Amino acid sequence: MKKYVLLTLLVCGTGTIYAQSALGPLTVEKIMKDPSWIGSSPSNLQWGADGTTLYFNWNPDNAPADSMYYLSKGSTIPQKITVAQKKDLIFAHSLVYNNARTQYLYTKDGDLYFVDLKSGITRRITETTAYETNPVFSFDDRKIVYQQNQDLFAWDPVNGSVQQLINFQKTAPPSESNRKEGNIQEDWLKKDQLKWLQVVKERKEKKEATEKYNKSLPKLREVPAVYYGDKTARTIQISSDGRYISYILLKPAANSKRTIVPNYVTESGFTEDIPARTKVGTAFGSSELFVYDRQMDTIIQIKIDSLPGLHDLPDYTKDYPAINNKEKSIRNISIGRINWSPKGAIAIVEIYSGDNKDRWIAMLTPENGSLKLVDRQRDEAWIGGPGIGSGGWINESAYWFQSEESGYSHLYKYDLENDKKIVLTQGNFEIQSVQLSRDRKYFYVSSNEVHPGEKQFYRISVNGGKAARLTHLTGANQVVLSPNEKQLAFLHSYTNKPWELYLQDNKPNAKSQQITNKAQTELFKSYSWRDPELVQIPAADGKMVSARLYHPAKPDPSKPAVIFVHGAGYLQNAHKWWSSYFREYMFHNMLADQGYYVLDMDYRGSAGYGRDWRTGIYRHMGGKDLSDHIDGAKWLTEQYDVDPKRIGIYGGSYGGFITLMGLFTSPGTFAAGAALRPVTDWAHYNHGYTSNILNTPSEDSIAYRRSSPIYFAEGLKDHLLICHGVIDVNVHFQDVVRLNQRLIELGKENWQVALYPVEDHGFVEPSSWTDEYKRIYKLFEEVLKDR
Repeated sequence: MKKYVLLTLLVCGTGTIYAQSALGPLTVEKIMKDPSWIGSSPSNLQWGADGTTLYFNWNPDNAPADSMYYLSKGSTIPQKITVAQKKDLIFAHSLVYNNARTQYLYTKDGDLYFVDLKSGITRRITETTAYETNPVFSFDDRKIVYQQNQDLFAWDPVNGSVQQLINFQKTAPPSESNRKEGNIQEDWLKKDQLKWLQVVKERKEKKEATEKYNKSLPKLREVPAVYYGDKTARTIQISSDGRYISYILLKPAANSKRTIVPNYVTESGFTEDIPARTKVGTAFGSSELFVYDRQMDTIIQIKIDSLPGLHDLPDYTKDYPAINNKEKSIRNISIGRINWSPKGAIAIVEIYSGDNKDRWIAMLTPENGSLKLVDRQRDEAWIGGPGIGSGGWINESAYWFQSEESGYSHLYKYDLENDKKIVLTQGNFEIQSVQLSRDRKYFYVSSNEVHPGEKQFYRISVNGGKAARLTHLTGANQVVLSPNEKQLAFLHSYTNKPWELYLQDNKPNAKSQQITNKAQTELFKSYSWRDPELVQIPAADGKMVSARLYHPAKPDPSKPAVIFVHGAGYLQNAHKWWSSYFREYMFHNMLADQGYYVLDMDYRGSAGYGRDWRTGIYRHMGGKDLSDHIDGAKWLTEQYDVDPKRIGIYGGSYGGFITLMGLFTSPGTFAAGAALRPVTDWAHYNHGYTSNILNTPSEDSIAYRRSSPIYFAEGLKDHLLICHGVIDVNVHFQDVVRLNQRLIELGKENWQVALYPVEDHGFVEPSSWTDEYKRIYKLFEEVLKDR
């Protein structure tokens, strides 16, 4: 009797073919292969200009790269797009409509196009070697205004004429009054040339006569020139009625030294420098807002002196009497969003303080340049949270924006007629994205109202009230609304199920239909991936910390546990959707198979839990965020009899930082730790992220001293592994080199460094991932288990 064995062929993106009947016991080598072995999830959903065809990227055939697919109206079978079809693609999100939605504009290959929906005619507006961008309808929808380089131009669809509206120049041309004189020798040569060469003299006389005649002619209206000198012009916008042009002049800070990252493994064989970022504390540039009134032919600089709190110092300066007692001056400010009203009579301007403790939303009256306060949000930590910085006009008398005033990011409306701010949403949840409906009667919002670890989609009236929930699948739903707003296309995933594409009618109780089913290969599905338990862990200060807990199938007799620390930049991982940390998720399944308890916490500073949680690390990274993990270790020993001497910790980036702080400041809590691409000294990290949380080193040295691992390295007593990419342009390899020297000088033992010469902050090569996690696994096996 013949025996047949059914084999599954796995073709990875590298072209290697693996044959096996099932995944079998998890190993680092298996789970860290090229991710194509898991399956292919669709991404980058976009509706076509016709409003009925959906486009997305996908790779169901396991090709070397994703291809674009489309789904036609009424069809549920995706089709691969051809090269010819792709050439003519226009996406709905790139279209700019007039108010009546009878015409729209779009850009393609740097040129502009105008489409009239009634006639079906498409007209090409420009055909130049320059790039034309940011087209809008203006002059009450009678003209199209676009930007070429830094200048604005207006095109008239009726006669095809083009008018330049403003002209930005670095310096003014020299005039006769300021013409630089030559030296005595040059002047003599010029006079001698004119005296003895008749042709040269006659040509000069004709040129001067022509210039004199031209000056005597009636002049056409000149294009206004703006000379920006050592500044940069940006955010150049025109009002809807065409009367006003607003722009920002940004003066960069002087002497802002930038870092370099040496690249040792190169095609040339020579070490090459990668230009990189500045470090925290870089001097702040100036930002000025101007409005050009085309009707009055005047330029007004908008003064911000009327805004309340411009002189207010942050509370942290109380720790520094020298700063707190000196004469108060206006803080540096930055001009953010500028939104002209639908009729162009006024604009809303967002302004931020340089220390990011204040955000002002103000109404600008362009005729006189005055600002009227609409809302001021003050945060002694830093302004932030989902949706902060977004906003727009509902109509000429109502403007929407988001604020964390209540402690959670919510939706607000400013009523101009009654000078009143109206709360539209409220509760202990966050509004994470907002889109105004075409008829301007509703908002479509994404929020975590159901659970901090879910993302659902809702519709709510612009006047507030109860929101209608539109999506219902547990997990996360990333929705792209169709242009006619009749359908929802969305990517959905769950904790142990990667992203798939769904379609649904835009109705509260509509049934969704799954379109794709290639996110999991048969090989991936052959293993029973855990749905980790979501638990609440009590912290020392009484707060409850959300976490994922992976239970071992059979606890190892040594009762070991590992705590994973996710990265920062405002994110979370104790949620119900497929994580961007999918490799770590699989590794945690493997550890659980090997008898470990694995805990993954949304510690202080994580996203999804409101303002107080977000800012819980202010002025002390390695404070409550670390104590949350220490409390997590204690909870494991109390709830699951984990051996307190056999707990490991690891994580990357911010997770690597917490690992170092745990081993350096709380010796004995974690027997072993793996710090991947860690920050070791916050004074060497970037400005935008670090200055929000710790202010700047020169102004708040206390915060940096208590937050940087390098100052606590003498506390290392347990086992430490450090892994870092050499060409990391985010957290520089220099961080690890400096700590390496510090540990050598301290004579520390039981630590090692693994470097990865071709890797940036996020590893790319499967070989690097495999090597790194084999080292992590070996560390835990040797230290946390009886051998």
